[in-house]
Amino acid sequence: MPSPDSAARTALDLGRLHDDLQAEYAQIVDIVSAFDQRLLTIKGWGVTLSLASLGLGFQQNHYGLFLVAAVSGLAFWLVEVTTKMHQMRYYPRMGDIEFTAYELFHVPTPSGPASSPLLDWGWYTAGLRVRRLKNHAHRNLNPRVPQLWPETGEGRSASPWLFPHVMLPHLVAVLMGTVLFALGLLGHFGPI
Repeated sequence: MPSPDSAARTALDLGRLHDDLQAEYAQIVDIVSAFDQRLLTIKGWGVTLSLASLGLGFQQNHYGLFLVAAVSGLAFWLVEVTTKMHQMRYYPRMGDIEFTAYELFHVPTPSGPASSPLLDWGWYTAGLRVRRLKNHAHRNLNPRVPQLWPETGEGRSASPWLFPHVMLPHLVAVLMGTVLFALGLLGHFGPI
């Protein structure tokens, strides 16, 4: 049987752990939010340069600028993917904190267990809930009970290269610039 001092120390340690987890989680949320602002800046610069190059290519009758649009679109897409991958490296730790907080501090309620924080897990399960998906692989996901991120191998996310919100509008600039440059090389826009 633990001594009263030992029980009080354990409660104090759990209280400190709870506070530390909440503080770390809040800091990670701030970091992830700051990445979102960077991603918008990257996208804005990419769109501006690519569209300006396309417009100037037509205005100046210089199809070489279409290649600039394609290359800049690809370059900004690469920068955005890299930045998104850096941001995504914080998601597993958010999940770890949510899982640990649930394991140690969840409280039973009449409608099921409740714990905090659950931002990452809530986001992950929200799509399933909103669309009311019933597929077999996700049937047992309880939005109130977070699961650990997989250690390696099969994860919860695909490659950021293929995320629509990352590849667009960069992909459009790459495709348009490439097609217009090829048409220029084939003589459809006259000489340079």
